[in-house]
Amino acid sequence: MRYLFIVTLITLSSASLFGQEPIRNYDYTFRISGLSDSTDSVVYMANYYGGKQYYFDTGLVENGNTVHFTGDEIGGGIYSIIMSDRKSYFEFVVNEPKIEMETRAGDFVKNMKVKTSIENQSFYEYLLFINDKSKRVQELRTKLDKTEGTEKEKVKEELKKIDAEVVTFKTGFIEGHPDLFISKVFAASEEPNVPDYNEIEDEKERSRRRYVEFKKGYLSTMDFSDERLLRTPVFQNKLNYYITKLTPQLPDSIIAAADMLVGMTNGNKETHKYIVHTITSKYEDSKVMGMDAILVHMGQNYYCPDKAWWLSEDKLEKFCERVDAMEPLLIGKIAPNLILQDTTGAWVNMYELKSNFTILYFWDSGCGHCKKVTPKLLDFYAENKEKGVEIYAIGTEFETKEWKKYIRKNGLVWLNVSDTPEANEDAHDLIFKGKTTLESMNFRDTYDIFSTPKVFVLDADKRIIATKLSPEQIGEFIENYSKEQADKG
Repeated sequence: MRYLFIVTLITLSSASLFGQEPIRNYDYTFRISGLSDSTDSVVYMANYYGGKQYYFDTGLVENGNTVHFTGDEIGGGIYSIIMSDRKSYFEFVVNEPKIEMETRAGDFVKNMKVKTSIENQSFYEYLLFINDKSKRVQELRTKLDKTEGTEKEKVKEELKKIDAEVVTFKTGFIEGHPDLFISKVFAASEEPNVPDYNEIEDEKERSRRRYVEFKKGYLSTMDFSDERLLRTPVFQNKLNYYITKLTPQLPDSIIAAADMLVGMTNGNKETHKYIVHTITSKYEDSKVMGMDAILVHMGQNYYCPDKAWWLSEDKLEKFCERVDAMEPLLIGKIAPNLILQDTTGAWVNMYELKSNFTILYFWDSGCGHCKKVTPKLLDFYAENKEKGVEIYAIGTEFETKEWKKYIRKNGLVWLNVSDTPEANEDAHDLIFKGKTTLESMNFRDTYDIFSTPKVFVLDADKRIIATKLSPEQIGEFIENYSKEQADKG
């Protein structure tokens, strides 16, 4: 079953209606005639949560057409009754303890009769109107592709008229049913009506003003403190669109948006958890440079320590350990110093390198990806060494025989260092004597090295200015960065 969720007349699969508190001792009966195979057929009840549906219960068709669901507790919302073919279904509102509905296979919406349920009577009143308009819109869309000239304009005008009728009906529905949750869902789905700003002559400024006003009003009808909206596609759709489309994909912008959205939950634990988890998960393993700042921010403000009540103690501890490891490695931070031995046994202090740019390159001679990156990085080094670029390459292997062999064979003429087995044996004494540091000997933890290769670009002050770049990107980045710094004076 499909219906328009309209203003734009774009077909959307459903909306959800949820009670703030669970429904106690529910008793739901559905009579579905015309099923092709109703004898002992299984019928499923499923519910929305975020952007997905989950099976909630299973029932058997009795007396050829009746399925019955009862239980102690059920969360309010929009549920689906899915037939045994797992393709055909209809939806209903869970907002009352007793519901009784009848319909016929073939067109569940058109044949629906709501015997007991105020919410569903209004819901299907809306669906019937929308289905009728949707069919007419489809007819006109088909006709539009086949007509030209004045006839085409007439079709467009009729489409606009239907659009206006739908808006009027929806507005009237909300005003006429202020106590129904469906009205709150419809209101939440609304998009702001933004002025054209035709008085502004500059097209870019006009577009900017429209964007600002659209973004400002996009969430104005959404109650993020009402956890019932979580179980509607509206909540996830709006959250995702706001974060990914209306928010510039820059760490600072996303962090500000995340804090605003969490604040809008007004302490509701379920919507708070959902927003925090959704944003954290989205950017947790981002391949885009700098996005790790989002994970660190979310971790420090909403997870650690002991803020994420929905996680087990063990998982939370591991997550917070990762956040702590990542925080010193964010863009803008001074890179932790490394003092490691080169292939001759000499200690090389990264902070003492005199270079405009330092590339930290963590690699492994047996790593397949490293074998592709290393030659390209070597070419980059040959072209840029005289421009003040130095590469401090850290071998991550615990044994050095293959590491040294690979260096010699491939002519890796940059600074090659590692925590050699010999140094690890005397690590305590070496640290005590000031030859190296604990952070250096534990560089895998210091630099959060779980896989190779891994690249950090540092400026002359050893400040991290870039990560996650390929050799081809490093040169372009350094060139652009140098120009930006020169322009700043």
